[in-house]
Amino acid sequence: MSTEQTNTPNEPGASGPPQPTDGGARPPAGDGAPAPAQAGDLPSSDRAARRAVTVFPLLVIAAGAVGLLWPSHFTGWAPAVPWMLGVVMFSMGLTLTLPDFTAVAKRPWAVGLGLVAHYVIMPGLGWLIATVLHLPPQLAAGVILVGCAPSGTASNVVTFLARGDVALSVSVATVSTVLAPLVTPPLTLLLAGQFLDVDAGVMVTDILKTVLLPVLAGLLVRLAAGRYVDKVLRALPWISVVAIAAIVLAVVSGSAAAIKDAAALVVVAVVLHNGLGLALGYGAGKLARLGRPASRAMAFEVGMQNSGLAASLATAHFSPAAALPAAVFSVWHNVSGAVVAAWMARSARRTQ
Repeated sequence: MSTEQTNTPNEPGASGPPQPTDGGARPPAGDGAPAPAQAGDLPSSDRAARRAVTVFPLLVIAAGAVGLLWPSHFTGWAPAVPWMLGVVMFSMGLTLTLPDFTAVAKRPWAVGLGLVAHYVIMPGLGWLIATVLHLPPQLAAGVILVGCAPSGTASNVVTFLARGDVALSVSVATVSTVLAPLVTPPLTLLLAGQFLDVDAGVMVTDILKTVLLPVLAGLLVRLAAGRYVDKVLRALPWISVVAIAAIVLAVVSGSAAAIKDAAALVVVAVVLHNGLGLALGYGAGKLARLGRPASRAMAFEVGMQNSGLAASLATAHFSPAAALPAAVFSVWHNVSGAVVAAWMARSARRTQ
């Protein structure tokens, strides 16, 4: 997708809708015309993205319920989690174009602020919440790992729904994903190392294999065969939705007993983590005087995480129980993001 600016009416700095799922693909931008305010006027690809991000939490909830009720049927799925995440990230790479990266150079200050806010606020909140709530070591490491993950790409479409600066959202999400192999392992070692042993070196290799290489492969395929990729872009959000739901199914089935023992505690931790991230992200944008659309983008780029990656890493490096916070986060941040986006959009209309 090109990051070519397509302004939402009366909202300078906002652009067409990007990808809708956690780690998934965004639909192609429109023809350069202003993005309409009403959902019924959206291009069909954009409406497909909105449907995907709306249905996504429902599918993930259903997958989690199946894994919880019939765990023995899916406990063997854990080794497939990195492969399923690779499918998600390859789909993300298919949606990227070179202008997505050149857009970063046009706004280095805003993108840099978004990256710093994301990789400082969410890891710090994860450690603080784990400490204050006295979480067991496995759950504490899981919450911190969610905080150290790159931005969740569902943030792009939620930013669009909130009438935020989507170009900024795409830039921060893309760069945070590319930097994840360099940032996520040392942050996890620093903050979660007091709870569990962390092999940061192996984690770097895993992130390279499951995140960066699939994204780069998707980008190369898009560059080499863009004409053919454009024909399947509408299907990519749904491929990502199904893959993330399968990851949640595998994670929940592997930690069904732990869920029954610690469900309430994990939900409290996840709600606090996500809610404070959204609020502090928006506050960082306002403090830096980026403007309202950019501040809305900052809220979602900080508060929404690539929980699929966190679940995969937790399963591989810690235990299925440590992946539980990521599974819950995967559901909750899409629900809360949609609600906050609706409130922000309504506020923007009142301001106009």
